[in-house]
Amino acid sequence: MAVFFSIVIPVFNRPEEIRELLSTFVLQSYKDPYEILIIEDGSTLPAKEVVEEFKDKIPVKYIFKENSGPGDSRNFGMARAEGNYYILLDSDCLLPTNYLTEVANSLEISYVDCFGGPDGAHPSFSNVQKAINYAMTSWLTTGGIRGHKRAVDQFQPRSFNMGLSKKAFEVSGGFGNIHPGEDPDLSLRLKEKGFNTRLIASATVYHKRRIDFKKFFSQVKKFGKVRPILNLWHPGSSKITYWFPTIFCLGFIVSLVGLFLYKPLASILIIGYLLYFLLIFLDALRKDKSFLVALLAILAVIIQFWGYGMGFLKSIILTTFSNKQPQKLFPELFFESK
Repeated sequence: MAVFFSIVIPVFNRPEEIRELLSTFVLQSYKDPYEILIIEDGSTLPAKEVVEEFKDKIPVKYIFKENSGPGDSRNFGMARAEGNYYILLDSDCLLPTNYLTEVANSLEISYVDCFGGPDGAHPSFSNVQKAINYAMTSWLTTGGIRGHKRAVDQFQPRSFNMGLSKKAFEVSGGFGNIHPGEDPDLSLRLKEKGFNTRLIASATVYHKRRIDFKKFFSQVKKFGKVRPILNLWHPGSSKITYWFPTIFCLGFIVSLVGLFLYKPLASILIIGYLLYFLLIFLDALRKDKSFLVALLAILAVIIQFWGYGMGFLKSIILTTFSNKQPQKLFPELFFESK
């Protein structure tokens, strides 16, 4: 099947990110026709002038809409796109020069209606960004098999680097109004409707994640809150691995309390945690070749597990024992549909 790509990129008050991302499109090795749609999601700091700078270099369009969240903005863009295959990117991504070529080649060899690609850390990223990237992608953390060749065929793509056929969009209706979590929700609905998803391991993007540790904690806590809601919406999607961060946190608390109650058991647990942190340090040092990034990676993993684990525990208790709908329990996770 011949594909015509429509790249849909929602943006909210991030014109400089759009400049950096569009600059990487100028360098793409892909020579077939495609289009880029920048969807301005009600920003007060618009990217229109930035987009104008690139109109003579790449096929880019700018569309402004009222604020309704990233998921609805992606739907808005796909509904107005001319292509038959959509590529969805976050505004804080950078593309290697072969990105579009890798996607096109993979789809030509083995077509799939929805794909996801991995994310990596660009050399220009800050040490904190590299540490957070490690925590989000490593097989030793909640990154698990996400974004790596170990991923199974029914990979759940993430919307910072995701492809979706026009047919799959029309049948599924696109993204829902939950955020974060709109991407695994869409992946699960696609699976329920008979569509396949796949990881394209060579289609890597550099995901900046423009966050410090405080914002990272807030973000992963939301991820934890979202997962029980998705499990509620999609029976059978729950996995024991979703409990690991919560077990990690509770085990750490037990080990500290145990120092005052039963030191032998507590000492074993604490040694286990220290060995795990040492493994994180050595693995991050191997990947990033930086002593400081390796140390920061330990902190990033602790923040990730604590934020996700406590958010998950709170959400699973409330969704299990409360009669309220998730939208009432966690209004901060939902955008109003426009």
